[in-house]
Amino acid sequence: MESITLKEMQDIATARRFLLASLVVALLAALAFLPGLPGAFVFDDIPNIVNNGTIHLSRLDAGALLEILSTKQVSGAMRGLPTLTFALDYWRAGGVADPATFKTTNILIHALTAGALAWFFRSLLLSAAASSRRANWCALALALAWALHPLQVSSVLYAVQRLQTMGTLFLVLALLAYLHARRAQIQGRPSKGGMLVTILAWTLAMGCKEDSVLLPVYTLALELTVLRFAAADPRTTLVLRRGYAVAAAAAALAYLFWVVPHYWQWDAHAGRDFSTLERLLTQPRVLCMYLGQILLPLPQHMPFYYDWLQPSRGLLQPWTTLPAIVAVLGLLGLAWGLRRRLPLFALGVFLFFGAHAVASNVVALELAFEHRNHFALVGAVLAVGSSLAFASQRLRLSPAPQAALCVALLTTLACATLMRSHTWSNGISLLAAATKAAPTSARAWVDLCDAYFLAGGGVTPDNPHLEDAIEACANGTANAPDSLNSPALLVALKTFRGDITSEDWTVFQQRLGSVRMSWDNTRAPLILAYYAGLGVAVDKQQLLRAMATLERRAALSPSMLASIGGTVMNTLDEPDLAIPYFAKAIEKAPPGDPFARDLAAELRQKGRPDLAAGIELIGERRRSAGSGGPVESGPSP
Repeated sequence: MESITLKEMQDIATARRFLLASLVVALLAALAFLPGLPGAFVFDDIPNIVNNGTIHLSRLDAGALLEILSTKQVSGAMRGLPTLTFALDYWRAGGVADPATFKTTNILIHALTAGALAWFFRSLLLSAAASSRRANWCALALALAWALHPLQVSSVLYAVQRLQTMGTLFLVLALLAYLHARRAQIQGRPSKGGMLVTILAWTLAMGCKEDSVLLPVYTLALELTVLRFAAADPRTTLVLRRGYAVAAAAAALAYLFWVVPHYWQWDAHAGRDFSTLERLLTQPRVLCMYLGQILLPLPQHMPFYYDWLQPSRGLLQPWTTLPAIVAVLGLLGLAWGLRRRLPLFALGVFLFFGAHAVASNVVALELAFEHRNHFALVGAVLAVGSSLAFASQRLRLSPAPQAALCVALLTTLACATLMRSHTWSNGISLLAAATKAAPTSARAWVDLCDAYFLAGGGVTPDNPHLEDAIEACANGTANAPDSLNSPALLVALKTFRGDITSEDWTVFQQRLGSVRMSWDNTRAPLILAYYAGLGVAVDKQQLLRAMATLERRAALSPSMLASIGGTVMNTLDEPDLAIPYFAKAIEKAPPGDPFARDLAAELRQKGRPDLAAGIELIGERRRSAGSGGPVESGPSP
């Protein structure tokens, strides 16, 4: 049995102390988010958790778990692992979708990631030739800065973003294993085990979120800055250099000849009001906004809602577009120039922008979301921490003031996160904070209005929150002049209250005839239809006029046309006026769709065989056109 040297014993003791310290980091990371409980489900939580029957686990056995893993989910085909944990949370909560249960699991994942990140930063600093003592303390501080940043609140307390946070956890573990393997290669020790763990962790990350595909980008950033493709065996260095060169070339070719042609669109994307080019022009502004939120971490700078953000229509429209592009390119150029002199700063910059390489690219995603910074913050805190260390060195600050500054910064972050977490403790406080932070956000105002109304019981006599709901809708109508949902909901609620005016309808109808028909605005007349179906005495003629304007101005899908037709026929009791909408829905529907047959049967049940015959004729024409057969002429209903 080989004896353990004194240095090895010291290393073991140091590792044990650091393990204890990293557990403290994890605990502090969790505590900062507890004020956000119990919270509420928001946005994508509803389709992915609340209304997603496939995760409503009723029994805990291998068959049920495998069925969940093999079922295609609303969020995507490559997100099985977090979806499985959603199912376990549903079962753990006693067969209900309980926000506190889901968010507690998210907090635990965040805590685990903070602890793992401390080890990654320690290994990174040791690879950059920092002393053991300095590496330990700096790693803990950097991990805490990442974990306690208030920008993390909307990743940790937004239940469905477990897709992102679980992906980050496995990415950090993959990077940690990669660093250990590469340090072993540099020291001439075996590295296969570390590389296998890297591949395993990456595979798990890919089972959480698609942007985990960027791991090779992060490891390349490590090689370009800290590791420098070094190895004890020159052949390993050669393999690394050639391997990364070939992989980078292959990725560039795949991007140019598959990704860009597949996703590029010169006209506005479906459900969006921007083209691919406009999205790309907008992203430098978005990235600069993220950097501002990171460097000046005030909760009021983080509204969670970003529908107010207007796309860039040109290099100077708005004027901030070109300066933002210059700033992003300048930062990347600076990092490239300093990659040898300040490798940790350069690595941080590369990691930050690399983490946005998918979300800030040609895919037609929303323009901005805070959770996209969950992993990117790793790079940001590394770059900022390296800059502060460099400044302290140039100013020749002693350890005491450096430690005091570090404690002050971490305390500031923790206080901001505690404050922001508290606003997430219930849906109304979250939405109220969002409207203050983004007063021109149409979605925030209409969601606040809806939340107040539902909190009071909805369409019930003496709703105690009706006045609050109407006030929120009125504010949304005034502060978001390009939005239709707030004025539509205002009309519905004031009709329910009994004091609707012609001016309220005029504002809504004029906007419906003039504003850009975004996906949100297209839904506005259906809000009125929904409340009419609940018994609110919405003016029939005004609603019919709104439906006609909507059909004239927006490119509606077959299902939307069918929904309008159903409203006109059933809710407004005007079957004859509904037929044109149904006819357009049938014409746009794919061949073989059973809608025409089912609708004809429904019309016969309503005692309108004349309308049923007309619908059957339209359906027959559609089938004939789809099969390539002759299209008969005849009267339309």
